[in-house]
Amino acid sequence: MPKKVRDWMSSPVVVVDADSSVSYALTLMRRRNIHSLVVNRPGQNTFGIITTTDIRDKIIAAERNPAEITTGEIMTAPVATADPEWDLKTCSIEMAKRGIHHMPVADSDGNLIGLISVTDIFRAAEEIGWGTTG
Repeated sequence: MPKKVRDWMSSPVVVVDADSSVSYALTLMRRRNIHSLVVNRPGQNTFGIITTTDIRDKIIAAERNPAEITTGEIMTAPVATADPEWDLKTCSIEMAKRGIHHMPVADSDGNLIGLISVTDIFRAAEEIGWGTTG
């Protein structure tokens, strides 16, 4: 069974604009049962990301009103992207080095094509095992 990022990433990616409210992002994440959103940065060739951890730390713990804050204000940017041809081990190592749980996946032209998360990698480990073959 395949062990490439492209085989386990989520696609299409849920994207919000940097000027979207965090309230909107919260609702979108809850309704789609996801833990991160990629943030579109118009005029820039990089992406941002907003995660449930960002909302916990930068909104809830800071006692800020999510309706008054934009995703662009709390996003992490720029973010590193995964290559769809990476094997899952390489992706896992890169995510661990960066201390992240979600990583946008971009093709060789920089186009966003997916999102890989530690949950996706856990699912792959459960389904395909994790031996030295394959």
